[in-house]
Amino acid sequence: MYNDLHKSRGQVIKIVFVLAAVTLLGRILFLQLVTDEYRNKAQATAIHKYMNYPARGVITDRNGNLLVANEPVFELMVTAKQIDPAMDTLRFCQLLGISKVEFEKAMDKDFRNDPRYSRSVPFVFQSRIPVETYARLQESLYEFPGFFIQMRNVRTYPNASAAHLLGYINEVDQARIEASEGAYVRGDYIGVSGLELVYEKELRGEKGFDYVLKDNLGRIVGKYEDEHRNKPAIGGIDFQTTLDINLQHYGETLMNGKVGAIIAISPDSGQILAMVSAPHYDPNMLTIRKDRSDFYRNLVQDTLKPLFNRASMAKYPPGSIFKTVVALLGQQAGVLNADDPIDCDLGYYYNGRLYGCHDHPMPRNIATAIQHSCNSYFFQVLRRLVDKYGYENPEIGLDSFIISLQKFGLGAPLGADISAESPGFLPDSRFYDRLYPKEKGEWRSPYIMSIGIGQGEVELTTLQMANLAAIIANKGCYHTPHLIRNFSDGRALPEAFRSQKCTGVDTSYFQPVIDGMEKAVISGTAGIARIPGIEVCGKTGTSQNPHGEDHSVFFAFAPKENPRIAIAVYVENGGWGATYGAPIASLMIEKYLNGTISPRRKWLENRMLESNLISMP
Repeated sequence: MYNDLHKSRGQVIKIVFVLAAVTLLGRILFLQLVTDEYRNKAQATAIHKYMNYPARGVITDRNGNLLVANEPVFELMVTAKQIDPAMDTLRFCQLLGISKVEFEKAMDKDFRNDPRYSRSVPFVFQSRIPVETYARLQESLYEFPGFFIQMRNVRTYPNASAAHLLGYINEVDQARIEASEGAYVRGDYIGVSGLELVYEKELRGEKGFDYVLKDNLGRIVGKYEDEHRNKPAIGGIDFQTTLDINLQHYGETLMNGKVGAIIAISPDSGQILAMVSAPHYDPNMLTIRKDRSDFYRNLVQDTLKPLFNRASMAKYPPGSIFKTVVALLGQQAGVLNADDPIDCDLGYYYNGRLYGCHDHPMPRNIATAIQHSCNSYFFQVLRRLVDKYGYENPEIGLDSFIISLQKFGLGAPLGADISAESPGFLPDSRFYDRLYPKEKGEWRSPYIMSIGIGQGEVELTTLQMANLAAIIANKGCYHTPHLIRNFSDGRALPEAFRSQKCTGVDTSYFQPVIDGMEKAVISGTAGIARIPGIEVCGKTGTSQNPHGEDHSVFFAFAPKENPRIAIAVYVENGGWGATYGAPIASLMIEKYLNGTISPRRKWLENRMLESNLISMP
């Protein structure tokens, strides 16, 4: 019996050993053939993944001049979790050329509460490391686990112009990361304004990565050859803009010392030739650099708001340039004929009050009314439009007028490829019902006739004003203003920029308006805008400003036949339209069409260049 028990125990032990062996063998097979768990752990100590960031697309002007390029820089990255607590911090700081305080500041992240940072995810310790520092650090970097060098491309602006148009890039924030569905991670750069934002998808390219082998000291010993794991970066798409950088720079120079905007458009295509917002700034100051935050803070705190794009965002009363569209819609509505004379005796008398006008010849038709910018004429045309359906029914006439204005691209964003665009403002009957609550439904055309001369509640952007000049140049149609000319991969422009929009105003009604604009330059309010050898059609405006000096406004196109440029200039606190708006616009036109300024007009150029309205009390 003892032998049987001993034999039984031996069999049990054998079975246990067999089962253990089978289990171990199965586990080994599982680890080797099925799971990557331990393989990945082993590789983590020998293989390092390096992200390859693509170069963003390059941007040029219409003539191939480089506007935005890439500059390779070195960034020192750190993974906090991998830092050796016993590292020689003093030696590290000496190699990098920083103090211990700077080291501690760079490492001081709120890992617990700030979603941008994690102890196990690399973040930028120092950006834009000089080449000599990189060379010195690279030799000893293996001594400091957790730190590694990464090459990136940052933006540079060779012409130092067009900051509001081109925009800038910034490190992506957490909200954009979460909304990107994996396209962005911490440390990525993204366009946050201008063309960098509008065409971010095309410009950013596609990230790649390489796996490299490291020895036990953390030194790279070779590339991990696995074509299924390594992935090359794909650069962003280059594109050409419609901008003429020489004209842009000239406009910025003319606007030095002034506040306002210039927009120049090619009428036949809607291509934006220049878009100046003043004051402007050097876009290179907002590239990825150590003093960027200080410069940005200064821009934000500047009372003149240089970051604000006045060309597309500022809403201004257009002043007398608005009389042109009032004349067009008066004809279209059948309340005005081209040869209608309307009396003006130094103004318009209504209900015992004189609404003033300057001394000028009697406006016997539309052309002379525009030539001499007669207020009385357009007060009465506006009243005819509003009272078309009866004096007691101004709502119908006003709303019909507003609907017609909207077909000129007014009262709503034009849809340009600009990161921020204001709609301007067109007051309809509902607005005046709210403005005059005690007289709701009882306000009449005399209450609002000031909008007939571009005052009162009507507001346009400078971009809309320039587009209005292009519409008149084209006798009724326009392309949405835009900055993109072509993509390097040959893709078509958005349909919105290729299709033509029309106002519905008969082409015959434009001729008297155009003739009046031509006469305004030849022998009217815009005589200062005359250019020898170029037929300029323009209109001055003086926008009343209850808070100070009036604003100087001017829009024009040239030449009269087959026009090549339409332009609008708005100078805040510049006084009469002929004081600054008209001279600046005429110089821009001459520069674009002739390439230079005539010696006979250098005095005018010098006056604009030397004038400084910002320093005036």
